[in-house]
Amino acid sequence: MRFRALLLVNLGLFALFLIGVLLTGHAHENEELTDHGQPAQTLREYAASSSFGETVFENWESEFLQMGMYVLLTTFLVQKGSAESRPIGEPAPQDEDPRDHRSDPEAPWPVRRGSELVLRLYENSLAIAFGLCFALSIWLHAVTGAGAYSEDQQLHGGQAVTTWQYVRTSQFWFESFQNWQSEFLAVAAIIGGSVYLRQRSSSQSKPVHAPNSQTGD
Repeated sequence: MRFRALLLVNLGLFALFLIGVLLTGHAHENEELTDHGQPAQTLREYAASSSFGETVFENWESEFLQMGMYVLLTTFLVQKGSAESRPIGEPAPQDEDPRDHRSDPEAPWPVRRGSELVLRLYENSLAIAFGLCFALSIWLHAVTGAGAYSEDQQLHGGQAVTTWQYVRTSQFWFESFQNWQSEFLAVAAIIGGSVYLRQRSSSQSKPVHAPNSQTGD
């Protein structure tokens, strides 16, 4: 448990806050339905609804975009003095060619025995995984958002829309951009903040005694 505590605690917090979204979203949705003279939903019905799905997936979409872009940007760009940046003007362990480590007994299987294609995919697998998660999340956001948007339109005497029609609405992009901007503000804050500020014992901070000009952790 100790060796997996960081992952387990974050997964536990994710589950806790997801339940919070479910319960408070259910209450809010029933208030909306009551205001329009519609029957209330059960918790199970709300959990399977487009409204709940849209709320969840539009946030997942922005998180996976943020992390995927962060992985890619830190590959090519640096920030002097930041703990989040690679060192400037000197090699980093991440730059080493994995092909030089095929004989390492503890290297992952794709490094030791994978073909050139397998290794090429593996050495870019983190960015690929985040990219796929982002694509899936934005698609699920579009599908569930179209359902929620159609339900709202029909409550007000309008017409239902298809997923493609919903993607072309301002509401879809408003929901996306309002999340995307906050994600990149948070990334900029940790990049810039780690230049001058410290958190003792955190892997996201430079050592407390390190000079502000030191780049990398």
